[in-house]
Amino acid sequence: MSAGAGENAGTTEVREGFSFDVAALTGWMEANVPGFAGPITVEQFKGGQSNPTYKLVTPTHAYVLRRKPPGQLLKGAHAVEREAKVLTALGSVGFPVAHVYGLCTDESVIGTWFYVMDMVEGRIIWDATFPDVSREDRPAYFDAMNATLAQLHSVDYEAVGLGDYGRPGNYFERQIGRWSKQYLEDADAGRDPHMDKLIAWLPNAIPDDGDLTSVVHGDFRCDNMIFHPTEPKVLAVLDWELSTLGHPGADFAYNAMMYRMPPHIVAGLYGADLEALNIPSEEEYLGAYCRRTGRAAMPAYDFYIAFNFFRLAAIFHGIKGRAIRGTAASAQAKERAASFPELARIAWEQAVRAGAQ
Repeated sequence: MSAGAGENAGTTEVREGFSFDVAALTGWMEANVPGFAGPITVEQFKGGQSNPTYKLVTPTHAYVLRRKPPGQLLKGAHAVEREAKVLTALGSVGFPVAHVYGLCTDESVIGTWFYVMDMVEGRIIWDATFPDVSREDRPAYFDAMNATLAQLHSVDYEAVGLGDYGRPGNYFERQIGRWSKQYLEDADAGRDPHMDKLIAWLPNAIPDDGDLTSVVHGDFRCDNMIFHPTEPKVLAVLDWELSTLGHPGADFAYNAMMYRMPPHIVAGLYGADLEALNIPSEEEYLGAYCRRTGRAAMPAYDFYIAFNFFRLAAIFHGIKGRAIRGTAASAQAKERAASFPELARIAWEQAVRAGAQ
């Protein structure tokens, strides 16, 4: 998940403990990247906290390197090989992602697995009201986001080699179980009455369409894509760490959650004057996605929204626990921990809209 522009925008010097053998990387690039010519200057992106991300600058080109972090890792965590796989597969059918040159699983090169992709130049929009875009152009930017997500959900995941990228079907059952377990086991962060009610309600409210499956991004927000510098066009979707095979309605609702999200929690539109800003309404945005994906409507939409607020609240609850234990000491972690009760309350309000008693 992304933080604000001030925290995640741009690059800095490589942080202590995250440097690597540039000469060894240069040798790998010479063997695996067509047209590569050094020398390489290495900078580290401020974002990409889970998998350290670097900008590689040469006299003629710029690349991006993402690697597993150094040190002991949890099994299955920081799976850069999954990111490289989904980017390569989606790029093969024209979905807007950076071109991947190669994945290196030889730890002797820079100490951990990594992959190298193109550096896509453009603009990242950090505020869901698109304040730096003209009023006239805003609808086109929202339409571009909408079309990009519909395109992702229309990819034949079997045909592009992603049939084993996750488990088809029962997405909500697995996700609700996973986040409920994490919430219940984190005693340090405490309990919340709204979360307790959600955990009781959600498993029994899963809609009948629960077996729909597509590639899902998992964190599809305006600040996780690169737009063309001057046009309402998505050049590349970023941050595929949470991607899997899942329910397309849930993935769309995560994006559309911006309409009900207070902007002080994450990029949101709640409380904004959409008409004055010339931003499509939530109903218009949902309708556009349904048309693009061949749906007459999305009857379980409010359930999908409630599920996503619950999922995000569970993530914030985990951050709260880590902050209490002293393993997440950043200002951002403290802010998110403080926002947890509000997020849990909003999640329950969405559940009530979806029929919870």
